[in-house]
Amino acid sequence: MSEALVDLIVIGAGPAGISAALEASARGLAVVLLDEQASPGGQIYRNVAQSDARSREVLGADYVAGLELVEALLASDVRYQPNAAVWQVTEERRVHFLQDGNAHVLRGRQLLIATGAMERPMPIPGWTLPGVMTAGAGQILLKNAAMVPQGPVVLAGCGPLLYLLAVQYLRAGIRIEALVDTSGRHEAFRHLGRLREALAGWRDLLKGLSLLATLKRAGVKHYYAAENLRIEGGRRAETLYFDSQGQSHKVWASLILLHQGVVPNTQVTQSLRVRHDWNDPQLCWVAYRDSWGETSLAGIFVAGDGGAIGGANVARTQGRLAALRIAQQLQKIDEIQLHKLALPWRRLLHQQGAARPLIDALYRPQKRNRIPDDETIVCRCEEVSAGAIRSYVDLGCQGPNQTKAFGRCGMGPCQGRQCGLSVTEIIAQQRQVPQASVGYYRIRPPLKPITLAQLASEREFDLSVISTLERSLT
Repeated sequence: MSEALVDLIVIGAGPAGISAALEASARGLAVVLLDEQASPGGQIYRNVAQSDARSREVLGADYVAGLELVEALLASDVRYQPNAAVWQVTEERRVHFLQDGNAHVLRGRQLLIATGAMERPMPIPGWTLPGVMTAGAGQILLKNAAMVPQGPVVLAGCGPLLYLLAVQYLRAGIRIEALVDTSGRHEAFRHLGRLREALAGWRDLLKGLSLLATLKRAGVKHYYAAENLRIEGGRRAETLYFDSQGQSHKVWASLILLHQGVVPNTQVTQSLRVRHDWNDPQLCWVAYRDSWGETSLAGIFVAGDGGAIGGANVARTQGRLAALRIAQQLQKIDEIQLHKLALPWRRLLHQQGAARPLIDALYRPQKRNRIPDDETIVCRCEEVSAGAIRSYVDLGCQGPNQTKAFGRCGMGPCQGRQCGLSVTEIIAQQRQVPQASVGYYRIRPPLKPITLAQLASEREFDLSVISTLERSLT
């Protein structure tokens, strides 16, 4: 059987992946877009094509802005493949994935990874109790199934998503018991030096101020500079305790949503062993990329939040730029055309990213919420505490990957997604060395569960077969 080969494989159908696929297709490339979800949009525009008028009203204009992008994808020549879970990617740009229970492999002349972001873990005492979720999970339920909590809700942590979700819940008629903000009310005054540069992205700043104003008008209790957060309860979470501005507080709620920003989902790039660096402003690992998004492995690109957190608009522009470079490498456009076509996108990218350094500084997660006390569980899958990890270091453990041998830390179903950053920082603190010298887990396939029967029956992906979704659209 001849090898299934396509010009470009894109992994992830969020803003970056869709934009890259559309640009590449428009330049004459044959593109296959693999999406783990059932419909395009990624996390930011999740389920936008299926949302009704009420959902769009609740989720807001920024969410609805993704509809045009999704519709353009579905009307294009891009081979969009939903429900495709990628479980292995090789240096030769072979992508192994599961779809409808069947295992396939497809090779690309070029590969773009646009796997987006995931929420940063927030390991505080009690975060493993039933009734505690992440803010991102709450928003996914809202987007996917219009599911909203029945009882009062507490949102705790830091970052713009907390404000956005709080406003969306208000529009949906949900009572918010409190917004417990670990960032300070006057934090902006500490970063006035960044303000001039950030003003180029004034639209993003204005959106944030608008969300805060909406919460204030609604009378939501907003606690600032919260410290020493802990959750207590019997069989489930019942109360959030914290200190704020010199006073101790406790707030009861049936649902507590935690959030302290998002970080790049680097599982695929880590498995490829491309170069990764520690990004101190965003406190996370990022794949090295040149100005076009190409990694240390030739022909493999990263765009969007999967490379570094920038938001939906930055992701869309980075996707376009990466696709132009890919088109030039595959000789669909020449060098002069490349730079001419890229120039307006580069100008736009500068404007879109202007506010990011200020946002990163304003919502920098507290050290105690990233590097917890000994008693707090860090690895939820294997129930490994921060104290246990510190004891491994005292016994000679040098990095996260070794914690697997010492106590199975990071060996559970999430494959380190929920604990990896915390483990890096705990070890770095205990060893008194920079995070960059500690490293990260050594990620290995399968990246997603696959049975032996599926593995044994893997076949080359048949590019002549029209997917179920494509058939329904024609």
